[in-house]
Amino acid sequence: RSTQSRSSAASDVYKRQTFESGYDDGYAEGFNTQCEVSKISIYGHWDSDEYSKGYKVGRKDGVRACELYQEK
Repeated sequence: RSTQSRSSAASDVYKRQTFESGYDDGYAEGFNTQCEVSKISIYGHWDSDEYSKGYKVGRKDGVRACELYQEK
């Protein structure tokens, strides 16, 4: 493999992991806040676009999961 393709693959992995980290933090914050489980502070990688994207998606999913949980 070329150095460029290895670098590109490493960059893709980093972006995916950063998105997933943001998603997990957003999901936890969304669920816990919506369900009033607890207030949490997130000290995430806000300078990262991928983290911020993941956080927004995760928070939305966390809020929705809480709503579904409360409907039971």
